[in-house]
Amino acid sequence: MSTYYLACDFGAESGRLMLGTLDGGKLALEELHRFPNIPLDNEEHGLHWNIQELFAEVQKGLAIAGARGLPISSISVDGWGVDYFLLDASGEIIEPTFCYRNERNQDGVDHVFSKIPWEQVYAQTGIQFIKFNSLYQLGAETPERLKQAATVLPLGDGFNHLLCGVAKAEASMASTTQMYDPRTGNWSTPVLEAMGWDPSMLAEIVPSGTRLGILKPELADASGLGDIEVIATCSHDTGAAVAAVPSTPGEDWAYLSSGTWSLIGLELPEPIISDRSRELNFTNEIGYGNSIRLLRNVTGMWVVQECRREWEKLGQSYDYAQLAQLAEEAEPFVTLINPDDDCFFSPDNMIQAIDDFCRRSNQTVPATHGAYVRCALESLALLYRRRLEQAAELTGRTLKYLHIVGGGSKNALLNQFSANATGMEVIAGPAEATALGNIILQAITLGHVKDHADGRRIIRESMDVEVFQPQDASTWETAYEQFSKFGA
Repeated sequence: MSTYYLACDFGAESGRLMLGTLDGGKLALEELHRFPNIPLDNEEHGLHWNIQELFAEVQKGLAIAGARGLPISSISVDGWGVDYFLLDASGEIIEPTFCYRNERNQDGVDHVFSKIPWEQVYAQTGIQFIKFNSLYQLGAETPERLKQAATVLPLGDGFNHLLCGVAKAEASMASTTQMYDPRTGNWSTPVLEAMGWDPSMLAEIVPSGTRLGILKPELADASGLGDIEVIATCSHDTGAAVAAVPSTPGEDWAYLSSGTWSLIGLELPEPIISDRSRELNFTNEIGYGNSIRLLRNVTGMWVVQECRREWEKLGQSYDYAQLAQLAEEAEPFVTLINPDDDCFFSPDNMIQAIDDFCRRSNQTVPATHGAYVRCALESLALLYRRRLEQAAELTGRTLKYLHIVGGGSKNALLNQFSANATGMEVIAGPAEATALGNIILQAITLGHVKDHADGRRIIRESMDVEVFQPQDASTWETAYEQFSKFGA
């Protein structure tokens, strides 16, 4: 007998509603509805999210699902970390919901560090410094907005709240805020006290795989879905993606969730919070079953995405397969960049940012579109090597396999570059890891799948992967020496 689940997955470029079908020990996915996710921008607020429009698109997806007439068991939302809803006392959203790329973030950093030093923040939370973490975004809020706010609710959990009316912060998402202590499993009292924030303002934390409630009556009726359950699986999209990594037991593998951002690291039983992990800026986020995702959040396909956007403005449109082909035809190792350099975070023009980096580092400016893409992909693969070497240093593990999941796993050229750069066997896929993790955790929560190990087995046996073996070791070693000069 088949069982059915809905995963609502919000990414930095788009959102979608996915139908998961579990039948005979195999899991299948179908995209029901996809919609763009582009932040609004104006002089008053800067970059912020159009939450009303996004939720209207979710409701369109629910109606499409309801029209199928299937006995759907449950739904869960996942999304990117660090952004949040502010809810008033009646549970309504206080607009705007700011985007993590908003220029206000530096003001928040300055405000937080005037109250509590960075070393203490890291000692309490074990989360890497990124200036858009929720802690700094809250630090940039006006006193008026904070006074009006009854609840701070991470974004993915915020959409679960819109579905069922229950406002809880799921642990994997809470851990991204830099206000969570991974050793106690609760909000960090020292951090909140230093900021003068009432801990009751933050939503109650619940573990991954919590049954929140049923779909609101008006949504149930309008969609035709009825009283399906809303479950907090891993509300953080990377937490869901890592839950779907089709690994076998052992400590010799790493993961890379590859998309706009690249999340690269290891799955551990306990956090590593030390002076050295702070120096290397590694983060300790929560995974399913209270596991630890020791990782670095690094720039991923963002550089390529922004180059593509600039070329579209000039009248030249490419799909990602075409860009990969152009890169493959370009000359190797003409130019390298540090994708994590601040100049690539949110430039007005990514092409110009690459050109400026090349001039500052006395390198040849890319001459063709393919050269720009090849530069970005080669540099990204070398950055992966650096981060995996650092993760191995922190844990003492010897790594042999790199599981690449997410949309970036479809980029065969980057996968091969990653194998070449790291010297590790790369296992690419599934591309839909976030939705798969979301759905398999729903199935576990409802008792339809035995446990996480069984869930990973089901994904391993249901989805195709592609394996890439390292090549051209000496050439990539030389490139790594050059890349190492850029301070990544």
